[in-house]
Amino acid sequence: MRTQDLNLLMIFDAIMTEGAITRAADRLAMTQPAVSNALSRMRSAWGDELFVKDGRGIQPTSFARNLWTQIQGPLSQLETAVNPTVFDPATSQRTFRIAATDTLVKMIWGPLRQIIEREAPGINIFAIPNPNSDSEKILTDAEAELSVCKYTAPNSVIRSEFLFEPKYVVVMRPGHPLAKERLTLEEFVNAQHLLVSITGDTTGPTDQVLNNLGLSRRIAMTVNDFHNVPPLLEQSDLICVAPSLVVEHDIFAGRLAVFETPVEIMPTPVSLLWHKRQDVDQGLQWLRRHVVRIIHERCAQHEARLSQCCRKGYCPETVKSMKARQSDKQCEGGLTVTPKPVKSVGSPSKATMSK
Repeated sequence: MRTQDLNLLMIFDAIMTEGAITRAADRLAMTQPAVSNALSRMRSAWGDELFVKDGRGIQPTSFARNLWTQIQGPLSQLETAVNPTVFDPATSQRTFRIAATDTLVKMIWGPLRQIIEREAPGINIFAIPNPNSDSEKILTDAEAELSVCKYTAPNSVIRSEFLFEPKYVVVMRPGHPLAKERLTLEEFVNAQHLLVSITGDTTGPTDQVLNNLGLSRRIAMTVNDFHNVPPLLEQSDLICVAPSLVVEHDIFAGRLAVFETPVEIMPTPVSLLWHKRQDVDQGLQWLRRHVVRIIHERCAQHEARLSQCCRKGYCPETVKSMKARQSDKQCEGGLTVTPKPVKSVGSPSKATMSK
């Protein structure tokens, strides 16, 4: 590859990473006209517009996105080979951006800040919003170095490390009529439910499980985030299925009674994600180790405390019985009876006709 081609690729990578020619110029210590001239040469050499204006910014074309996907890894490896750097947290002045929900920020930020104050006083940690569906794009577009989210789709460029599986529980006010030693499946189904729906849907994973058992519940009210759940439950007879970590403060403070879910709700694992171009980034490796350890320790503490106050709700025998009953209904519904043919009076039988 000619030196000029490699220079263009480096400038192209900077524009894609920063999302603006001005910021790319600052990143490369170049003037804005120099980067613009380089972009003109790219367009001529590669036969594509590469970037189009979008309001005050620019958006990459499909060709540019595809090209960037292919060159990110090799460019990062080349950079590491040519300019090997040893990460020293004590002297580093880096800024890391982590995409995470409010609950995870609350879980990670305090212990992480204590580590930074002791070991890495020059490091900054910025939180950015993290819709689960956008995690791959956030990392690919270099909007963040790490993402903590529910992630199940395999991907050749996104790396992941398992963190934990959320535990779903049923919560209600301590004075609720159902706040006894055990919550039965019948009581659960007949209660009035509060559903947290970020998308606006009025059904969730619990409803799918109940449907498989031939059951349904009444969703009496919905909210769009878990922060609204505790105050609403405290002043009503609603009950709610929620991840225990999200409402742990109110559970452990005694403001909410907590039960096992009467049906088994399979959780979606929460993972730590990063882009493969940063596999060998020593600074990010340092940060990942601390984030993983903090979450694992925090989840272990949570499980230990939850086991001391969570009341019974799940009964395998009841669920098994409901499954069997639903299976029998489906079998009965699938049976068809074929009526026997009725002979007309005076008509010949098959035997007579064959004769």
